[in-house]
Amino acid sequence: MNHRPRLVPLLTALGLTLAGCTGVVPRHSLGSSPTPAPVVGQAPRVTPPSTEANITRLTTSILERSQFAHHPLDADLAGKFLDSYLDALDGTHSVFLQSDLREFDRYRATLAQATRATGDTSPARAILTRYLERLEQQANFVNRALENAKFEFTGHERYSLDREHTERPADLGSAETLWMQELRAEYLQEKLAGAVPEKVVGTLRRRYAQQLATLRGLGNEEVLDLYLNALAHVYDPHSDYLGHEQMESLSIAMNLALFGIGATLETSDGFCEIRALLPGGPAARSNQLKPGDRIIAVAQADKPAVEIKNMPLSRTVELIRGPKGTALTLTILAEGAPEGSLPKLVPLVRDEIKLEDEQVSAKIVDLPRPDGKPLRVGVLNLPSFYAEMGDHVGSEHRSATTDVAHLLAKLSAEKIQGLLIDIRQNGGGSLNEAISLTGLFIGQGPVVQTLSPSGAVKVDADRDPAEQYAGPLVVLTSRLSASASEILTGALQDYGRAIVVGDSATFGKGTVQSVLPLARVMDDAGLKYDYDPGALKVTIQKFYRPNGASTQLRGVASDIVLPSTSDFSDVSESALKNPLPWDSVMPAPHERYGMVERYLERLRESSSVRVAHERAFSVLAEEIAQVQKNLTQKSVSLNEEERRHEIASSDARHAEREQASKNLTTRGSATYEITLGNAGVAGLPAQAAPSTPTPPAAPKSARGGSGKHRLTRAPDDDIILNEAEQILADYVALRAREPAH
Repeated sequence: MNHRPRLVPLLTALGLTLAGCTGVVPRHSLGSSPTPAPVVGQAPRVTPPSTEANITRLTTSILERSQFAHHPLDADLAGKFLDSYLDALDGTHSVFLQSDLREFDRYRATLAQATRATGDTSPARAILTRYLERLEQQANFVNRALENAKFEFTGHERYSLDREHTERPADLGSAETLWMQELRAEYLQEKLAGAVPEKVVGTLRRRYAQQLATLRGLGNEEVLDLYLNALAHVYDPHSDYLGHEQMESLSIAMNLALFGIGATLETSDGFCEIRALLPGGPAARSNQLKPGDRIIAVAQADKPAVEIKNMPLSRTVELIRGPKGTALTLTILAEGAPEGSLPKLVPLVRDEIKLEDEQVSAKIVDLPRPDGKPLRVGVLNLPSFYAEMGDHVGSEHRSATTDVAHLLAKLSAEKIQGLLIDIRQNGGGSLNEAISLTGLFIGQGPVVQTLSPSGAVKVDADRDPAEQYAGPLVVLTSRLSASASEILTGALQDYGRAIVVGDSATFGKGTVQSVLPLARVMDDAGLKYDYDPGALKVTIQKFYRPNGASTQLRGVASDIVLPSTSDFSDVSESALKNPLPWDSVMPAPHERYGMVERYLERLRESSSVRVAHERAFSVLAEEIAQVQKNLTQKSVSLNEEERRHEIASSDARHAEREQASKNLTTRGSATYEITLGNAGVAGLPAQAAPSTPTPPAAPKSARGGSGKHRLTRAPDDDIILNEAEQILADYVALRAREPAH
């Protein structure tokens, strides 16, 4: 969410005043190759203690005084800071021993004062040194086991997947028992993927050697990144320290094009996790990746894969970025799948990722109706709330609002009877765009409220009394709809202007971040630095709906919930560590249109009938059940026969869903793709390729809704979008018969 605060609080401890600057940036956007960081053993640039200490002191002061909670770095928070750094290195609690933790406990009493007053980072290196010692012990153990042990998988042994909250090994013997179990799980996984024993042994030897070499090669600045991020994350999950490489990503993100795969990454318990996909990028176009997927290896062209578990994010980004047209293959653990699941290979070709690929698009769909006259609806696909995306016509700069307004004019000219806005993949963007875009569908009035740490509430409103589109409206959301998407959705729901359809709730990110470049602040304060000190992304405000409810944690609940695997994933604000709490402020007076409530119950019942009778949704329900099982199951079988049966069952479910999707065919409907390029052309473009009209038997609907006239879709179409369009059609029909007053 881009937001420019009027003033960041005084940092009186350093005698500084900070001006607000830019807004939220991705934790790491994959674009052009960054300058490689110096590494140990490769003539690294020596970081003067004064530079590192000054960065640490300043970061601590900003977090204490400008982060929303205004929490001092006291003994309690310092203890969490230490634990956060330990988990950043050893998130699976399998490397450090309990004796190591007892030794590190000596830092707890002095960590707060040493960090705040002197910027002491010596604990970071001391702990990392011990971690490297344990990793070397593990690598040596693995090599001995691969040489001497027999790997048979016929018993009833299970490997524990969720060790985040378990105790670390008591001693080296306990650690070796755990390492052996982990090695057996990895061995079986490679075997299930079709590798012969000799290849498995070679792969595992390289994996552990690579991990050790990578972490031994961490440069001073990379260690500082890990350490200060561990500090920032105890305040909230969206505050980050951005070293110079992350700042390069910020600079890239402000330009018109990236070179890479088009994804945003973050680290979670040692895994590199996809946070978001950029529309139009190779990752999104592959249709094989989604937020929550974990990348466990990266291979360049035909070269061997490099294992990246526990690799610093900056190093992972170096592997994934590259010149346009070059190939790479990602090894992926699907979101919701247990760690022991069989990974999949996703080949990609790096490409130029133009920010204009995020622009809105539309289509007109003529839905068949019982009277034989098609019902025409418009569908807007809005991937982000973008602004100032570059020159498109002369010096004109496009934005989400101006582009949506342009498409709405075309849809209205073609006499649509209802509109659906699809924001399932929209992770946010500009606050101002969220406000102005909401204004296209309401008269003037409040759209969002923001709360500062001082307790002051600011109401941001649409000042234009005109509505560009005043007809029936459905907003389709998912767990991936976040931030600015939640502002739009919450406001339209509060006004009673739109029906919200999709996952049970949106992501739940109701906070505002500001990026503070540290060089500017250090210059003003006279603090020394010998290299780019990076920046701090810090949470400074919270969002609230017009009705006063926060979108934080709870998101925006759907009026009509549709089955979806994303609704049962760990992709949500509540799944992150140390999120800010939900709360509320006073409602801002706003109009209630009364366009929704009287129809909701009948629309829910009609939709539930269609969902219950559609085979594609039945297969989807089986997939949802498996996702839920994976999320709750804390171990994986090390019995080869059992695992092969699980894989076969999964493949069968996937094939059945594909077949069910092929049976979703339209009955005489027509679809017309509307782009910003053809929206100004009179008439409709050529009709999109029609599907074969082979409709299955239809169920009766509840309360006279239109379930018996369901729209079914072609194989490559989306059953959830299909059902949302049907809900819109029902809504239009009900309003025509019983107009709201």
